[in-house]
Amino acid sequence: VSPEERVTPASPASPQEEPPEPQPVVLSTHSPAALKVGTQQIIPKGLASEIKVTSKASGQNAEPSKRVLKVRSMVESPSLPLMGDAEEEAEGELDSPGTLRRGLRSTSYRRAVVSGVDFDSSLNFKKKNRMSQPILKAVVEDKEKFASLGRMKKKMLKGKGTFDGEENAVLYQNYKEKALDIDSDEESEPQEQKSDEKVVFRYKPLRSTWSQLSVVKKNGLSEAISQEERKRQEAIFEVISSEHSYLLSLEILIRMFKNSRELSLTMTKTESHHLFSNITDVYEASKKFFTELEARHQSSICIDDISDIVEKHSSAFDPYVKYCTNEVYQQRTLQKLLATNPAFKEALSRIEAHEDCRSLPMISFLILPMQRVTRLPLLMDTICQKTPKDSPKYENCKRALKEVSKLVRLCNEGARKMERTEMMYTINSQLEFKIKPFPLVSSSRWLLKRGELTAYVEEPGLFSRRTCKQQVYFFLFNDVLIITKKKSEESYNVTDYSLRDQLVVQQCDGEDLTSSPVKNTSTMLYSRQSSAAHLFRLAVLSNHAGERVELLLGTETPSDRARWITALGRDRDRQTTDRTTLTQVEITRTYTAKQSDELSLQVADVVLVYQKINDGWFEGERLRDGERGWFPMECAKEITCRATLDKNMERMGRLLGLETNV
Repeated sequence: VSPEERVTPASPASPQEEPPEPQPVVLSTHSPAALKVGTQQIIPKGLASEIKVTSKASGQNAEPSKRVLKVRSMVESPSLPLMGDAEEEAEGELDSPGTLRRGLRSTSYRRAVVSGVDFDSSLNFKKKNRMSQPILKAVVEDKEKFASLGRMKKKMLKGKGTFDGEENAVLYQNYKEKALDIDSDEESEPQEQKSDEKVVFRYKPLRSTWSQLSVVKKNGLSEAISQEERKRQEAIFEVISSEHSYLLSLEILIRMFKNSRELSLTMTKTESHHLFSNITDVYEASKKFFTELEARHQSSICIDDISDIVEKHSSAFDPYVKYCTNEVYQQRTLQKLLATNPAFKEALSRIEAHEDCRSLPMISFLILPMQRVTRLPLLMDTICQKTPKDSPKYENCKRALKEVSKLVRLCNEGARKMERTEMMYTINSQLEFKIKPFPLVSSSRWLLKRGELTAYVEEPGLFSRRTCKQQVYFFLFNDVLIITKKKSEESYNVTDYSLRDQLVVQQCDGEDLTSSPVKNTSTMLYSRQSSAAHLFRLAVLSNHAGERVELLLGTETPSDRARWITALGRDRDRQTTDRTTLTQVEITRTYTAKQSDELSLQVADVVLVYQKINDGWFEGERLRDGERGWFPMECAKEITCRATLDKNMERMGRLLGLETNV
């Protein structure tokens, strides 16, 4: 660019003097930093476009017919001066001369768009000087955002329905079914918030209930029907609205994670299949289910019944069984990728940070089908509870409840069978028999508990027998106990085994140590700082050689001892315990089982407590399916309302009764 075509630069202001007002426009080639380095610089061609400089009222010294190079990131509009931009650049460049601090990535979307406008009104230069369309391409995240905005806009154009609009876009992870709340019989209308002048915020519920729908309020339907019928309408609407929320979460899982090219390039096709399985089929099944539910809702705001729809689709939810069966591979694949694949972990973090994912991790999306299928029976049971028993609708609802209960059982069995089979083969490959081998692998055998214990045994000494400690590792299956010594994390030497019905277990307190078959055990325990101070006895009536063996075993915590005693015993109290006398707790935080004898729990699950250990562990029975296991007490709160306790027992009777009769 020749000197005649340049705009006269403004003198750089000294640190002591304030900048003159007004400050003229300063081009990047005339900035103080550019003057220090040189007036003729090489810049990327993509950052400039040719324009004509016309005479302005502002008095710039440029000829009308001349053309200069314009830096795109410095131009926003021909009518707006860039005083702020010039000042920012002057301040930044004084510290680091010659450094390009303002690039295209630091400009706003509007600035990038406007910079592509041709300021030449001449037709001869219009096509030549216009920036090409690829300049307006955004990064991947922006494209997905604009695509989602476009979908929402199209949806709004079709016509506003109950589930249209951004205000109802609640993801299933943040959706709490009111029917699962122990206080679900309370009024559905939220209480008005107390005004506080010091705190100003807009209250907006996460989702709408049936009574809060505008059409219901407008027509006064909530007051026109009985309270029991209103509760039934709320329960029916909850099935529909929760399915809509669940469908939104599945759509995000498929669009943002499964279909992500960036993520797929970091793993093999087998890993991708194990991770996402048939989630697309699950989504399509849910979409058909919701479509019929929504059509029933749109046809009549007071829905007569949805039991026929639930019963019909429950029998067609085979994709759920397949997806839940793959759960063990899914979890292992995800853990492996996160631990050994940095590229996968980095790509996953970028996707999870996208605004469409609402800062939720991918695992929270992957477990949704299992969560949804286990909640459907509870939702349908709530409708059953609100339906008069002398009504034909009650029988229809019971049939639908029976079908969804059957679906849950199939999903649980599929997931459990796959996990147990793989676990058996894995353990069998890790065992080395130093005695007569035992055929371990069987379709009817599964692992109940495994872990390391301290055994106290007598050994012959120089003058007398002495007691010493040995570490043993137990593999307890539903019908056999394998006793081993651990060689490494994946290798165990088998020293003994016995059928489970040959085991007799008994808790051992400190005062019982004097009568222990192991001599001097008490002295040894108190003389040494032993970490395994919680003892119990195990008598093996007949081991692999047909001999009787008595063991004194120790654990590190009271809960470990209680869990081993429970697992090794025959659980004779399970059939004789009166459930109505047990404490009930509601789960307030999701817990995932980490050991075979633990219980995985979801928020709002109700559990009957059989044992409470003072170091913070409960043993309980899950109300919705009768599964029994251990869980930390910090995940639960006790239910004290007598009416709620009675209703929970009635619900358990219905669910377990249907479960055994499917």
